[in-house]
Amino acid sequence: MEAGAAGKVFAIEAKIGQAMKKGDTVVVVEAMKMEIPVVAPQDGTVASIDVTVGDAVEAGALLATLN
Repeated sequence: MEAGAAGKVFAIEAKIGQAMKKGDTVVVVEAMKMEIPVVAPQDGTVASIDVTVGDAVEAGALLATLN
């Protein structure tokens, strides 16, 4: 899953190994004082979380992966 906009990682809602359903929030990015949820594009299991809270990310940056 990739960041849709540049911003700062505000929260991580999932853990590695957690089962996710399509549309579940995995990471929340704060951009221009708005919280933007990054959601699972399909059902799967979280394989990696590639950011930590407070990280600055660019649009398109890899945030997490699902299997």
